[in-house]
Amino acid sequence: MGIADDAVEVRAHGWRTLAALHGSIEAELERALSRAVQLSVVEYTVLDALARQDGWQMRMQQLARASALSPSATTRLVNRLEDRGLLTRILCDDDRRGIYTELTASGHELLDAARPVHDEALARALDSARQVPELAPLVDALPQLSESELVS
Repeated sequence: MGIADDAVEVRAHGWRTLAALHGSIEAELERALSRAVQLSVVEYTVLDALARQDGWQMRMQQLARASALSPSATTRLVNRLEDRGLLTRILCDDDRRGIYTELTASGHELLDAARPVHDEALARALDSARQVPELAPLVDALPQLSESELVS
């Protein structure tokens, strides 16, 4: 195996480790949110993204990026959340093709109930991951990522 092959393997190992951390966190969040507030992780992510708009609405394509979903998957998810009364769609006045989404009062209430569940499950998942030697360095690096995000 040459140097280039070694570099590829190191990156591949790093990616597998990151994927393992992500998977373990997502599984814990999914269990906790589903059990406590009947939300999936991606539903929580959408509600949270909308709430962070501070009174502004989001276009569907922005919501798709925020939730890492395809446009069609985003539309299906928004349909489900709208059917549950958690968000609403608003047609854009100046662009007939534009559709905005925003949280309803019920969406805000459910998100308020879900946040502590999410935060506690995330803390549990990170504490558990920190006990796995391969994952501990990634978990320990997370606060540094948040700090660099605040600086930029």
